[in-house]
Amino acid sequence: MTILNVMRSLKAPNMTRGVLNYLINRSMSVKFAEHKDISKIRNIGISAHIDSGKTTLTERILFYTGRIESMHEVKGKDNVGATMDSMELERQRGITIQSAATYTIWKDHNINIIDTPGHVDFTVEVERALRVLDGAILVLCAVGGVQSQSLTVNRQMKRYNVPCIAFINKLDRLGANPFRVLSQVRSKLGHNAALIQLPIGLESDCKGIIDIVTQKAIYFEGSFGEEIRYDDIPSDMRTEVSERRHELIEHLSNADEHLGELYLEEKPITEDEIKNAIRRTCLKRTFTPVMVGTALKNKGVQPLLDAVLSYLPNPGEVENQAFKNKGENEEPEKVVLDPERSDKKPFVALAFKLEAGRFGQLTYMRCYQGMLSKGENIYNARTQRKVRIARLVRMHSNQMEDVTEVYAGDIFALFGIDCASGDTFVTDLKHNLSLESIYVPEPVVSMAIYPANNKDRDNFSKAIARFTKEDPTFHFNFDNDNKETIVSGMGELHLEIYGQRMEREYNCPVILGKPKVAFRETLVSPCEFDYLHKKQSGGQGQFARVTGVLEPLPPHKNTLLEFVDETVGTNVPKQFIPGVRKGFIAMGEKGYLAGQKLSGLKFRLIDGAHHIVDSSEHAFFLAAQGAVKDCFRKGAWQILEPIMTVEVTAPDEFQGAVTAQLNKRHGIITGAEGIEGWFTLYAEVPLNEMFGYAGELRSSTQGKGEFTMEYCRYIPCLPDVQERLIMEYQKATGQVPDVKEAKKKKN
Repeated sequence: MTILNVMRSLKAPNMTRGVLNYLINRSMSVKFAEHKDISKIRNIGISAHIDSGKTTLTERILFYTGRIESMHEVKGKDNVGATMDSMELERQRGITIQSAATYTIWKDHNINIIDTPGHVDFTVEVERALRVLDGAILVLCAVGGVQSQSLTVNRQMKRYNVPCIAFINKLDRLGANPFRVLSQVRSKLGHNAALIQLPIGLESDCKGIIDIVTQKAIYFEGSFGEEIRYDDIPSDMRTEVSERRHELIEHLSNADEHLGELYLEEKPITEDEIKNAIRRTCLKRTFTPVMVGTALKNKGVQPLLDAVLSYLPNPGEVENQAFKNKGENEEPEKVVLDPERSDKKPFVALAFKLEAGRFGQLTYMRCYQGMLSKGENIYNARTQRKVRIARLVRMHSNQMEDVTEVYAGDIFALFGIDCASGDTFVTDLKHNLSLESIYVPEPVVSMAIYPANNKDRDNFSKAIARFTKEDPTFHFNFDNDNKETIVSGMGELHLEIYGQRMEREYNCPVILGKPKVAFRETLVSPCEFDYLHKKQSGGQGQFARVTGVLEPLPPHKNTLLEFVDETVGTNVPKQFIPGVRKGFIAMGEKGYLAGQKLSGLKFRLIDGAHHIVDSSEHAFFLAAQGAVKDCFRKGAWQILEPIMTVEVTAPDEFQGAVTAQLNKRHGIITGAEGIEGWFTLYAEVPLNEMFGYAGELRSSTQGKGEFTMEYCRYIPCLPDVQERLIMEYQKATGQVPDVKEAKKKKN
């Protein structure tokens, strides 16, 4: 007999409703993996800026839903650490490095949760999580408010059209001000947002919350806030609740036509009508409900779970599209996938995350259509390889539970599949379906890397192969000019973490060299070309002529390379155009000023000539390369450098020192704000000037200052920086003799 049946038979005479619900949820923990109707499934992500409380919130959610027996803190002071931070390095540093998936049950609804990192260095983890989720909780710190990574996460949600609930966390912190955070959500994130809850007291006085929709006060009692007590609104807050309710209805009326009509006709608006309006507008992303609480002090988590069920979509309410490939020269047709949980439609799933597990590669997937059973065969739509499914699992952090089948809307994992992140899997190739892949940002920092001991080279190779496959923002290449191994990533922390993981997981200590910035080279003004490639050495020769213009793209496109075919007639046959394009792209790998990649260029092919016998795609490939080399000699070139948006927060007394440091690093201050003894500076600084800033900031602010930065854009670098880069490149390639080396040889 289950705990639930026992309680029902006894009618739990001595138990409050909160304890009863808590134990009921615990009793249901045995049924986590059972098949549920699609309306009772939610796929959500928890995303936020660093230290906003994402992992702590996830820990509370798992505890209240009966998924874990006890709660632990992020830093792991009790040598346990948070459930979702399963990596030892995460527990030591107190940060999330890898996104972790779990699933739980709340009020007979199955909730799949992905906890994501907050550091911009691990932004691809957030990117691929949001790609496969139907809704999200945007966690905001009641003191910090909307910070730099909050803006990035908001952009990612917009890119994948993910509806969200905002949760203002850390009401117990000194200086907490949820109303200031609400105004930032409206002004900085551009959301039509309103509070649907109010805090009863702030900082150490935080006693509970008021639900503006139901007009009830909610108190969280018991040792861990598991007992929920509903009460009347305190008399001193009734006026404020009435004003905030009116404000909520106004914001909803602007976004929802039905509620707007009731509001204009001054008809009474019921609780259900408000809830239905919030759900409709939240799904359309025209309104964002804002909730409050403090996860650390166990307040506000259960109402947030209720809101996830009430306001965020189930997989059947989200339109997901696949592309049906028709042919090489035809545009793929968009097909709307059917999320109905049955085996009538062909199975379609997206591999969104790879991880090295104990039994080989673990591939996380989201099923969008159809169903998959253990023992079936599936195909990789990109490589068309067949794979037999020997084991199907669902993840709970680093633990797994075997299941026999998965349906549309489920997030699951497979073993032993050789694929890349973003691959589509189907059970039938004849439909030619493939899903849109995941957006992967370009790396911005590079470092030289090599093993401390030569005997560890095998382990080093294994580690590099695994990490580059798991993380598409972690790149590895060998620089032939400098004869060194280069790793590239999203920041110093990103590369440092991988260096530490090589030592811990592969027993291979590594040495990271000085970071190198991903500079780019581009033209200052358009440059015309007319290049003839002609070679005859007996037998079939090579003949190709290309005429056109190589021109710079506008600033907002200066990270791209574009090729445009403007030819008319048959001077350049269409079958040779791909060769010209490939030649241009190949030359884009290395510029002539400082050996950096080319970007911000448009190659306009206007005319040319071919020979009936001697012309080939390879001949036009070489002609395009020759045309770019001509432009190297004739054109005016410049070097672009990445600019970072930097946000620095520190106590007021250090503002002068921090401003001076940013100015010294050629930073431009774009804004500032102060909150009760603390200031926040916003600046744009060249990435090349930001190395070593973490240590300098800590020493000048007595360890109290912190900063975050994210990529903003590329702009032309200063003349002295360009000159230095050119000189260094020429010395490295032997174009200019090193004076010191020459003197040594002479002596």
